[in-house]
Amino acid sequence: MTADIPDLDRFEGIARRTVEDFPPPFRSAARDVLLRVTDWPTDEMLASLEIPEPTGLTGLYEGIPMTHKSVMDMAHEPDTVWLFREPILHEWRARGDVEIEDLIAHVTIHEFAHHFGWSDDEIATVAPWQY
Repeated sequence: MTADIPDLDRFEGIARRTVEDFPPPFRSAARDVLLRVTDWPTDEMLASLEIPEPTGLTGLYEGIPMTHKSVMDMAHEPDTVWLFREPILHEWRARGDVEIEDLIAHVTIHEFAHHFGWSDDEIATVAPWQY
């Protein structure tokens, strides 16, 4: 486990490199999604998901999955993937068995997979280690 704790800019850089490493069809579709990195989820996010502790939410996809979109849909807000630095750091410290860069990449992939229309169960079949 690395001792270097990344700041928000480094978190975002790791996440953006992860997206750039997606296979071409996924990378192209991911470019339409905003990527936001912040320290904590909002109270509204936690309440809407019924998550009592802010450390319980490491990432969030907000939007309409590609498999549910229609040309008739009028998007009021762009699809967004959120990464939450402090909850990710909390999990990294608690686990002690994964590099922080790998955990950031995993959360990034997981949230973008929701944009592509994958369920948590489907994501688990290609990313078997769960966070």
